[in-house]
Amino acid sequence: MPPDTASAERIVPAVHGRRELRADPTFELGLVGALRDAYGRPGLIELYARFALGEGMVDSMMRRVIWRALARRCGDGLSVGGGVVFRDLETFEIGADVHIGAQATIQGRFDGSCTIGDNTWIGPQAFLDARDLYIGNFVGWGPGAKALGSAHVGVPASVPVIRTDLRIRPIRIEDWADIGVNASILPGVTVGKGAIVGAGAVVVADVPPFAVVAGVPARFLHWRTDSDSLRRSQELEVTSR
Repeated sequence: MPPDTASAERIVPAVHGRRELRADPTFELGLVGALRDAYGRPGLIELYARFALGEGMVDSMMRRVIWRALARRCGDGLSVGGGVVFRDLETFEIGADVHIGAQATIQGRFDGSCTIGDNTWIGPQAFLDARDLYIGNFVGWGPGAKALGSAHVGVPASVPVIRTDLRIRPIRIEDWADIGVNASILPGVTVGKGAIVGAGAVVVADVPPFAVVAGVPARFLHWRTDSDSLRRSQELEVTSR
């Protein structure tokens, strides 16, 4: 007989969000400076390719060291998964104890700005248009989720859309927010503190602090509370039918 799904549910402690920060070893900080002086920006990017895909301790350490050497600012405890792709890392400010999941892509711009706050977790295969992006502290970014910070203006209509100007608009993800698996955050959107964006949602408008939204396009479901939020969610679902 199949197992009882109700009895199969488990609640386990969070890992990344409760991890204690450990300072990077002193020798790594020295290596950052030595590599920056010896290679310069183009050389560091080329060097990164040698370690981009490996899963061993040395590969992980070298990815962390090279990111720290390239970034405008980078805190201790950075973890960069295998296959992570970046562009214009010198415009990034990265907090402490940040995790970038395997095969994520973070695309900056030479005149742009990208901030990723302390204790933030970016899931594997995420895509971040980081040309004007702010992600706060203790943010969870689900696997495959996307920040899409730009779009072609589409005029004049006499030329292909891809040849029209690009409008870049800021995306702001405030502290404690959680972005679900495969969700998409569109240009100009702010997701408020402590808000939850459901899996697969397409967010086209600002999300208030501590709201829960889901759907395509994303719509408000209920407020996050420590009590009876499930009941309120069920009531909203019934009245919206």
